[in-house]
Amino acid sequence: MRRLIGSSQFGRFALVGGVNTGVHWAVYLALWLVLPYLVAHALATGAAMLCSYALNCRFTFRVRPSGRSLLLFPLSSLVLLGVSTSAVALAVAVFGVDPRLAPLVGFALVPVTFLASRAALTRQDRGEWRGAAGVGLAVAGLGTLPLLVNRSFYFADDSAAQFLPMWHRLGERLLAGEWALGLEPDSWMGGNLAAESLFGIWNPVHLLDFVVVALIGDLAVAAAVVKIQFLVLLAVGTYLLCRGHGAKPAAASVMSVALPVSGFVLHFQAASWAGGLMGLAWLPWAWWALRRYLDGGAPAVLPFGLCFLCVSAGDPYGLLALCLVFAALAIESGRRRLVAIGVAVAGCLPLVFWPVLATAAVGWRSGRELFNSGLLVPGIGDLLNASTPGFLPQIISFGDYRMTVPATFLSWFAVPLLPWLRWREMPWRRCTAVVLVAGFFALLCLGPSNVWMFRWPLRHIAVVHLAVAVLLSVALSTGLRRDRASTRAGASALLMLAGGYLAFAAWPAQAPKHLLGLVLVAGLLACALRCRLFPVLHLGTALVLGLQLLWFPVNRDVADYNFPTDVDALRRVHAPLRGGTVVQVAARERIPPERIADRTAWSDLLLGNMPAAAGVASLVSYTGIGHEALHTSLCLNYFGGTCPRAYDRLWGPDRLADQLKATHVVVQRRLREVTQPPPGWRIAHRSGEVVVLTRTVPVPWPQGRLSAARGVEVLEDVQRGARTETVRFTGSGDLVFARLSWPGYRATVDGRPVPTSATGAGLLHVRVPREISGGTLTLSWSPPGAQVGLLLVAAGALGALWMSWRWAR
Repeated sequence: MRRLIGSSQFGRFALVGGVNTGVHWAVYLALWLVLPYLVAHALATGAAMLCSYALNCRFTFRVRPSGRSLLLFPLSSLVLLGVSTSAVALAVAVFGVDPRLAPLVGFALVPVTFLASRAALTRQDRGEWRGAAGVGLAVAGLGTLPLLVNRSFYFADDSAAQFLPMWHRLGERLLAGEWALGLEPDSWMGGNLAAESLFGIWNPVHLLDFVVVALIGDLAVAAAVVKIQFLVLLAVGTYLLCRGHGAKPAAASVMSVALPVSGFVLHFQAASWAGGLMGLAWLPWAWWALRRYLDGGAPAVLPFGLCFLCVSAGDPYGLLALCLVFAALAIESGRRRLVAIGVAVAGCLPLVFWPVLATAAVGWRSGRELFNSGLLVPGIGDLLNASTPGFLPQIISFGDYRMTVPATFLSWFAVPLLPWLRWREMPWRRCTAVVLVAGFFALLCLGPSNVWMFRWPLRHIAVVHLAVAVLLSVALSTGLRRDRASTRAGASALLMLAGGYLAFAAWPAQAPKHLLGLVLVAGLLACALRCRLFPVLHLGTALVLGLQLLWFPVNRDVADYNFPTDVDALRRVHAPLRGGTVVQVAARERIPPERIADRTAWSDLLLGNMPAAAGVASLVSYTGIGHEALHTSLCLNYFGGTCPRAYDRLWGPDRLADQLKATHVVVQRRLREVTQPPPGWRIAHRSGEVVVLTRTVPVPWPQGRLSAARGVEVLEDVQRGARTETVRFTGSGDLVFARLSWPGYRATVDGRPVPTSATGAGLLHVRVPREISGGTLTLSWSPPGAQVGLLLVAAGALGALWMSWRWAR
């Protein structure tokens, strides 16, 4: 046995793993006495990491410790930490494993940990990762520039109204050792996180980011930290993808730095549509890993893991791009091995996206459309004019006929350098998949505004720019042509003048900016052709970005809520509304613009998911799927605004306010004036903007969400987390819960299933049959298909491990 362990790296690794498990378990049990189990697990893992590094260097792989391995080993361990933390959370929250035994699920990750550790400690391609680290540092620096002109640059539109507040709430749940597993009933229409998918609740890296947001506390700062992190991930992944297609390090670096700060990625995805940025950031990593796998340079577990991160980000646009990457690689290589890894990755789709489809029956967004409204549909000229810094395309935007940011800009040198590139020396065969992806997504950009679940074709331009960045990096690696210099210079000048003219034609009033941008690009191009090419390209990227940020510090094509960012201050202001469910009757268009500009509006009202950050249970939320029945009853829109009749609907014959278990009703006086409170309520506060009504008697069954009972005597109602509730009762009849009737609910009485349905307002209704005269009702919810989805992911992971074992042999 000793000889077997001494001659086998895996045997030595397993022995070291046993020692580290003992260390981890001892630290975990000590910390678990005073901390939540997830926090104790994370800290214990960090404490054991240094011990693991030292033992694996000296004993397992017998290599000297180095700065590179000291950096890469913790980085790989952080990813594994996220995976293992998710596994521990699933074991405790879903399968009921004792928290003291939950860390043992880490044994299932031993093969993955071994492969990751060996790669981090024994690979010697220092130059590759040194270049990637340089690209990451450069983008991290450039990513901070927007904050110099706009502190809330990354906290705008959907990021402010949807993502950051909910990230903060989920981070607090994780720090408390809880995992709602896709349901936040206090957020009502926006609380079905599994069906929203964009929150990426199955992605371990995203879960760690939720914790980071909660720990920071300032939503604008947290947004900047998370967004810059994903810009860096996008840059490094693009660099590796370019290198995988044969680009030289310098050429790969210039395109990898330019892409994250390009127009659409920076001003739309990073500033506003965080879900799109997260999905895009994982795409080049998955693409690079698939290329490495096809070339025989990586085990199957690498592309499977990175493809899972891309899929679990929950962005349907990222998923579409990944599917087309698979198709393009299949056309290019024709290798059957791609089918096997494709089947393994396809097993991850139901877990993430089946709840989206299952919820369409009750939501307002079925996605079965095919039409063209012209919204965010670029023209072919907009796509080709990718190097004019001040070009604002005439694309119909939200409320205007042209854009206020350079949404189609890629890089200042992409178009002017075209006449100087050695196109005939390009390895076109190896770049077949890249050309196919670029061409297909260019067609999608020019397509109709709505195609099934996909709308606003401008969103596809990020993948076009990614593919073009790879092609340009490969072309730049072949060097520039210097023959017929005057002809090439003339062609470059014509291209720049054409771009400048199109920019002038789109918005003549911006002519001074267009002229300055044209002079700057021409000067940079001349320097690049006469001096050192790649340093000038990098310098130009930074200069042009700075100029664009001075011109366009805010994206006015999207909503500007100007929400407060300090979570503690927000909670102090809205503390009187905590401790019960709040119904707000208000409309954003009735708020004076000056009150939004100085943020005073948000001391009385809250929109989007800001109630989640304020710690208030409210019907106000931000959702992309909605709930049709509740929307019809209270005319709730996607960010929580209502119409005047919502107030009257609360006090109708069915007393919807009681069924919702509302304790406070906030009414915007500009929308609806309230002079007399309804019976059982009083006016607790009146200001120039709002009237706040408060219930005068306590809600029934305060420990649960049961709100109405008919024919049933309720003895006890206890809510056990967000997804489970038990009711002890006698008799038979109807029970109504202050929960939306999302697909996935199951009700049993002493183990016997009973039917569930929805009220007219979409609330969960349970009917106890006459043959049942009493007992204990157990109500539970899980995302539709979650168990099958988890099994499919596990099957795909085992398949990838088996293929990796064969590769290692």
